[in-house]
Amino acid sequence: MKEFVKGYPEAFINTISSIVCTDVSGKERPVDEGVKTSCTLIEKRSRKKGKVVFIGNGGSAAISSHMSIDFWKNGNIPSMSFNDGALLTCLGNDYGYDKVFEKPIEMFMRKEDVLIAISSSGRSENILNGAKAAGQIGCDVITLSGFDENNPLRKMGSSNFYVPADKYGFVEVVHQYLCHWILDSILYNRSIYK
Repeated sequence: MKEFVKGYPEAFINTISSIVCTDVSGKERPVDEGVKTSCTLIEKRSRKKGKVVFIGNGGSAAISSHMSIDFWKNGNIPSMSFNDGALLTCLGNDYGYDKVFEKPIEMFMRKEDVLIAISSSGRSENILNGAKAAGQIGCDVITLSGFDENNPLRKMGSSNFYVPADKYGFVEVVHQYLCHWILDSILYNRSIYK
C-alpha cells in the first residue's frame, strides 16, 4: 500500500500526459489540437444560437451537471445536462434506461447544438444511444471515455478524447480537466484571462 500511495501522483501525471485524441475517422491528432477544434466548434455553434448539452452516468453525471453550469455561467454559452432525477426515472420507467438520454436529445437538441458525451467505460448503452441520436439530428458530438481503448464511444465524435487508465478516479478527474481546458481556452481566447 505504501508504494501505491507514494506512486499515485506520478501515475496520475502520466495519465494526463497519455490522453489520446482522435477525429471521426479514428485518426490520432495532438490533444491540444483536439481541444482547439472543440473550442472553435463550440464558439461557432454558440454564435448560431446553438447550445452545449452534456450527458453522463454516475460520476460523469456530476461532471456533466457541473460543466453545463460553468459553460453558461462563466462562458456565457447556453448549455444544459439531462441529469434531473425525475427525468431519468420517468424515461427509464417508460422507455428503458438505455433511452434516458436519447429521448430528451431527440426532443431538445437541434443541428446547431453540440453534445459532450462522457462515459468512463465508453460502453454505456444510454450514452451510446444519446450520441447516436445527436448525430442523426446533425449535431456535432465530442466524446470523453476511458478504460478500454477499443470502446465504441471513441468512434462517435468529431473529437474523441480517450483517457488510458483503469481507475475511475483518474478517468473522471481527467474528463473534468478536459472540460475545464476547453472552457478556459475559450475564455482565454476572448481575452478574459489575458
